[in-house]
Amino acid sequence: MAKAPVVPWHGMREAPIVLVSGPEDYLADRVFRELRDRVRTVSPELEVTDLDASQYTRGALLDYASPSLFGEPRMIRVSNGETTNDDFIDDIITYLDRIESDVIVLLRHGGGNRGKRMLDAVRAAPGTLEVECAELKKDADRNAFVSQEFGRLGAKVEQAAIVALAEAFSEDLAELAAACSQIATDALGNNVTKEFVDRYYEGREEVTAFAVVDSAIDGNRAEALRLLRHALQTGADPVPLIATFAMKLRQMVKVGGFKGRPADAARELGMAPWMIDRAKRSLRGWTGPTLGVAIVAVAEADAMVKGDGRDPVYAVERLVDIVATRGERA
Repeated sequence: MAKAPVVPWHGMREAPIVLVSGPEDYLADRVFRELRDRVRTVSPELEVTDLDASQYTRGALLDYASPSLFGEPRMIRVSNGETTNDDFIDDIITYLDRIESDVIVLLRHGGGNRGKRMLDAVRAAPGTLEVECAELKKDADRNAFVSQEFGRLGAKVEQAAIVALAEAFSEDLAELAAACSQIATDALGNNVTKEFVDRYYEGREEVTAFAVVDSAIDGNRAEALRLLRHALQTGADPVPLIATFAMKLRQMVKVGGFKGRPADAARELGMAPWMIDRAKRSLRGWTGPTLGVAIVAVAEADAMVKGDGRDPVYAVERLVDIVATRGERA
């Protein structure tokens, strides 16, 4: 049985049936918007209809996709395929035998086993394109996303600026994309540097967190405490600060414990080469025991700011002290 070609979200193109699979909703929305806008540049009269597969009424898809008197292009966007009801499954399978040439059916399925019969039929149908919207879990994937965004926007960006942005907006892909767009616009054709990004988002909680952590890991206690106090005074939450410590230390442990060939490090550790180089630099002055002390301190501080302690500010200040002094103040 033939199977539909599969492309990443940025490889989206027009097809009679577009199956948008995977859990990353922001990317799925991007696929819809860009496909809609691409069709509308050629056919401004494009008509878009939204259907919910989880609350679907039998016959709706077939009605909206039925031949049009004037043959105007139509797009039917179907959400919640992962919680679809049986009526939609029956109708989409029926429609696959009579696909209309002037209709694009865009079916969203966020994952899971629900609707397997539907997915099997859609993937086997001639003319189906599957667009994967996987979660960008790895730092390398998020950095690649930032690079693609600036490339799409026609802006040049330094690698260090890519890293800073991906780290600063690590929890929200939509916000990360918006930041890339805003910076590309305001850079006015100039190369986007890390210094530009730092100035642009000066005071932002996540950006400040990385400055605090980097100073502490480098052993610059006074600067780390100064940055920490500034961050707290401007409203930074101790919880993401501690999470940033945990992430950086985990990277150092992974790189420090790697015993394979250097050429294999990026693939086996799931880290970009520049990230590995940065972790190696951060490891200077650290030993296995001192890293262990720092990791324990992170766990203790995390527990304190989440209810085990009375003073979250003291907890994070103590953590900075321990990390910056390589455990001497533990």
